[in-house]
Amino acid sequence: MEERWSTEHVLSLAPDAASQKAAGKLSAPAPWSGTGTDGTALWGECKGSGRTPYRTAIELATPAYQCSCPSRKFPCKHALGLLLLWSGTPQAVPAGEPADWVAEWLASRRERAEKRAKEPVDPEAARRRAEKRGARVAAGAAELRLRLADRVRHGLADQSTAGPWEEVAARMVDAQAPGLATRVRELDALPQERLLEEYAMLHLLATAATRTDELPAELAATVRARVGYTVETSEVLAGPTVRDRWLVLGSRTVPMEGGSDERLTTRRIWLRGAKTGRPALLLSFGRPGQAPALALPTGHLVEADLAYHPGAHPLRATLGERYGVPEPAPAEPPAGLTVAEAVAGYGTAVADDPWLESRPTVLGDVVPVRTPDGWFLTDGHHSVPIRTSTVPESALWRLAAVSTGRPLTVFGEYGHQGFAPVTAWAAGRRPVGLTNA
Repeated sequence: MEERWSTEHVLSLAPDAASQKAAGKLSAPAPWSGTGTDGTALWGECKGSGRTPYRTAIELATPAYQCSCPSRKFPCKHALGLLLLWSGTPQAVPAGEPADWVAEWLASRRERAEKRAKEPVDPEAARRRAEKRGARVAAGAAELRLRLADRVRHGLADQSTAGPWEEVAARMVDAQAPGLATRVRELDALPQERLLEEYAMLHLLATAATRTDELPAELAATVRARVGYTVETSEVLAGPTVRDRWLVLGSRTVPMEGGSDERLTTRRIWLRGAKTGRPALLLSFGRPGQAPALALPTGHLVEADLAYHPGAHPLRATLGERYGVPEPAPAEPPAGLTVAEAVAGYGTAVADDPWLESRPTVLGDVVPVRTPDGWFLTDGHHSVPIRTSTVPESALWRLAAVSTGRPLTVFGEYGHQGFAPVTAWAAGRRPVGLTNA
């Protein structure tokens, strides 16, 4: 029997709360006709205010959406409504062959993908662009080092010469170093006791950015990524790939803050290879009014090729060819670490990448507890604080309700500021997402 997505996963694809509410009104069979699915796509016609119904199609693997309605939101309420109908009322979306208009849309998507893959690349032009940007980044990083040294020279407690860091952040944007700009903007919000630590890490990164040619290749790639260099998807996929059945551990969608990107959203999807055991992080971005394009249901297995971005501690990856649609994983939770093992693993990762804030971690047999000092996860021997700044209070109570005092398997991100839970598994039950609680 075909596995349908959960309602929670479908609603996580919506660009905003209004779209979720509107989609709920279209999740019943009444407004729909001509619905169908072939296991890789959904389609249907939804009655609107005009004579002609809106034609809606969804390709499930990416997913990708197409609708004849005039909405500027993506996915629109019709696409979300069709997904909810398919999820909650399977008999209302019967198996069948795609209608002609659906087949044409799917074929055009394949043709565009093949065309992009064959587009020629001018290596000489790319080299000149890289050299020009490298010079600008190095100049910006050198200026940042001087600004940091100047603040330290006058003393962190002396605010007479200290102004907002926004001007410096703007200079880093001009220098084509958005990663440095983001870290600089965060300085204004840091408490006094953390300033020296962050100054030191930022100074180290700026110094490394001026000396990438002297660093080992993997560490140089890490520095470039931290500074804000991006690598073309085609370039990443042209390198080695890893084929595996990837377990979707969880996802989180959050708005990007600061600068001109404040209305964008970022979706982080964490995977673990069933055979290799390797972790991977997929990133997807959405413009205003549009949800990030890539979405994979938590607790499912996706057989696919992944290409890892270069770095000293490779984690971010690009999704390559997929072999079929996501399938539900066994109900058993993934293997987890003890708290002590998680701490040791993070320490090893930081040795490779000093600027690593956190890493994906599965904790096994832990219980959530609330104390006067905050929320913790404990395995009976050691405890780790929960980063409540990244998780709503309702999610923590939901985590406690799933546990009922019994040990859980919990996936999240562990780092020097604590653990940010994303997904929880109770014995014999499907995973519970915590990011949208």
